[in-house]
Order: sequence, then structure tokens, then C-alpha cells
Amino acid sequence: MIHIPDFAHATTVQVIFCFLAFITVITAFLTIFSRNPIHSAIYLVICFFSIAGHYLLLNSQFLAVVHIIVYSGAIMILFLFTIMLMNLNEQREVHRPRITRLGAIVSFCLILIVLITIFINSKPIVGEYDSTGEDFQSIKVLGKILLDEYMVPFEFASILLLVAMIGTVLLSKKEKLNK
Repeated sequence: MIHIPDFAHATTVQVIFCFLAFITVITAFLTIFSRNPIHSAIYLVICFFSIAGHYLLLNSQFLAVVHIIVYSGAIMILFLFTIMLMNLNEQREVHRPRITRLGAIVSFCLILIVLITIFINSKPIVGEYDSTGEDFQSIKVLGKILLDEYMVPFEFASILLLVAMIGTVLLSKKEKLNK
């Protein structure tokens, strides 16, 4: 039996969660079904921000900030530049064969049946949550761990990224000089 929550006695966190979940699902569907690729990219950015709100509700500030910086900042800007450079804004609808559409519908229905079956047969987590009292999700603790225990791998990763940036700049300069 599906439990329908009582919103008359809901806490603020539950209301915020339901609001963010609604925004996430709606913008995800708008991303898929929008005909304009630029609108789809903007809906995806809104979806990413609402997912970051879920991370904040779980008291994971670092993950929320990194999610916004990496996905909403870097990857979505890359998508928008790709869309604008390829001029995908034209309204050309490609007609696909009926067998392709039928395969997509069958695949969607099978995945939907599997997900609904998993959701119905899942059992709630019962019992106490064992807590050590240490907050591993805060930025302060993560910074201490990164700069104490994992200092050398952290610095190796930063040097690797720096070398990749310098290599990209040099490769692009050589291509401009050769033309």
C-alpha cells in the first residue's frame, strides 16, 4: 500500500523537499520534451540547482557547491556553447522509422515496469542510525582530510590539471600560428 503524506502536519524540511522534488521532476520532463535545445539546456540547469537543494537538505554543503560549480557551471556552459556553435536551434524534425519508435516505446515501458516493481517491493529502512558523532560532510572536516592525509594525491591532481591547461593553450596557439 502506498503511503500518502499528511501535508497538514508536515515540517518545513518536508515541504522544502516536496517543492524541490516537484521542481526537479518538472524541469527534467521539460528538458526531455522541449523542442528548443537552448530551452532544454536551461531547464537542465534549473534541474541541477534543485538537485543541489536536495544535497543541502541532506546537510552536504560541499557536495551541493561542487555540484553547482561542476554541472551547472562548467558542463552546462559547454553544452550551451556547443548548441550555439552547431546552430541546433533550427526546427528540423527528423522522421524516424516506425520500428525505432516502437522499440523506444517498448524499452520505456519495460524500464517503467521494472522501476515500479522495485518501488512497490522495496522495504523501508527500520532501526537506529549508528552515529559516531563526527561530521564527515562538512567542508571543514573534508578540508582537513584532504590537506592532511591526502595532501600528495591532491597536489598531484592539481599539477595534472595545470599541465593540461597549459598544454591546451599551447596546442591552440600552435594551430593559430600555423594558419
